[in-house]
Amino acid sequence: MGEVFPEGLIQVYTGKGKGKTTAALGLTLRAVGAGLKVAIIQFLKSGKYSELNALSKLSPMVTVDSFGREDFIYNSKPLAEDYELAREAFKVAQRKERDKTVKVIILDELNVALYYKLLDLNLVLDFLHNKRKDVEIVITGRYAPPEIVKIAHLVTEMIEIKHPYHSGVIARKGIEY
Repeated sequence: MGEVFPEGLIQVYTGKGKGKTTAALGLTLRAVGAGLKVAIIQFLKSGKYSELNALSKLSPMVTVDSFGREDFIYNSKPLAEDYELAREAFKVAQRKERDKTVKVIILDELNVALYYKLLDLNLVLDFLHNKRKDVEIVITGRYAPPEIVKIAHLVTEMIEIKHPYHSGVIARKGIEY
């Protein structure tokens, strides 16, 4: 095996299928196992997700900052609060990127924030183009903008083929949240 990556890349997990955040959390476990510090910034999320309980046990190697209101934005038009929370989340991402001890930054649901135009895409592209060379950036969420896909080094699209929700199975704690 070689040394810890000399240059961080940009990864994107997108698509309508389940597993985007889960894939990013799997990468988090791998990174921590290799001694890398991970910062997770959640756009459009708040609440009691089970993964937050597990991630808190990995502190200080993993930090999680969540910015979102309890209602899902796709059930309504974005509110002024959504724009402010997205800007706050992005400021935290910028701060974590400047922290040389952080080697992996997960921008969870950033694609959805961009889809709803809660952030300026050019601001995000500038951030990605000018990131530190030694930091890996992982972006999750449906609706990855083509501009992000173009500059990413890895893009995985999750495709829903079948989901228990369509058969009436509600989200289950520990499995879906």
